[in-house]
Amino acid sequence: MTSLIKSRELFLALILVIGVILIGSYDPVFVRWQNISDMLTETSVLFMLALAQMVVILTRGIDLSVAANLALSGFVAALVSQYYPGVPLALMIAAGVAVGLLLGMINGALVALLTIPPIVVTLGTLAVYRGMIIILAGGDQVNASEMGDVFQAFPKQTFLGLTTPIWIAIGVSILFWLFLNFTRTGRGLYAVGGNPLAARYCGISQGRQEFLAYSIAGAVSGLCGYLWVARYGVAYSEIASGYELTVIAACVIGGVSIGGGVGTVAGTLLGALFLGIVNTALPVLQISPFWQMAIAGAVILAAVVINARAEHRPDKLILPEARRLGRDSGLLRRVKA
Repeated sequence: MTSLIKSRELFLALILVIGVILIGSYDPVFVRWQNISDMLTETSVLFMLALAQMVVILTRGIDLSVAANLALSGFVAALVSQYYPGVPLALMIAAGVAVGLLLGMINGALVALLTIPPIVVTLGTLAVYRGMIIILAGGDQVNASEMGDVFQAFPKQTFLGLTTPIWIAIGVSILFWLFLNFTRTGRGLYAVGGNPLAARYCGISQGRQEFLAYSIAGAVSGLCGYLWVARYGVAYSEIASGYELTVIAACVIGGVSIGGGVGTVAGTLLGALFLGIVNTALPVLQISPFWQMAIAGAVILAAVVINARAEHRPDKLILPEARRLGRDSGLLRRVKA
């Protein structure tokens, strides 16, 4: 019970509930189902990108190119819809995911094989991916009138009162939860970020885990690229510009440690939901949107301070994973030593 009370996820959830109640009492429109559904739909891409970013941060990395990846993948998917309108929708989505996966693999290869610092790699690829859109488009953009009807209709469909992006975000969240909690590879991501030396003693390849993390982030970014472009009906080089900072903010607010090895799916989703509620609440509270960045920045700073005070030593964090991953290995004695 004590651990439940001290749970960061529970604490953040309580803050969200109290905030929604207070805002709803100020203006009941905020808590109407249509408004909540719209807010969840708008935040669905953030949910998925935050989970993808979390996987990278777990390995002590960072991916500043997720939004640029989203833009390029979405643009390619839009081009497929424009020039090959008869292609099945699944192939259009697959084209975006494939491009995103390829871009993520490039990031992973540069980080894992060439051991270049992740922030340098992804800052560079961010500019490259944005530039590639300009080259492909010739300075132009793909508008809604040039995209197929099926391409644009899918993200706007509803089932049981929830739109398609929400259901996709739910499915992606479940997959991430299962992967990180019930697979050896998923637990290995925590091990690599918590203590690379101990993970190496347990036979876990840091380079392989890093490559996998960036590849996953790329594939999810590609999926989000299709959803973003199809929902808003436009594809050009500057879509989602700066969105990578929002994604990182969601992770930090949700308790993901920039130092690696610490983070949960539930916490990350709550962090993204917090930002979604803030974005929706500001107009309701008649607060200028120009304050949004200042408010988000203050929250991020507070979350970083809380993380710094709450985290334990990395060598303590690795031991539970080391025990599970190396239970049958004689190397476990070296980890404990």
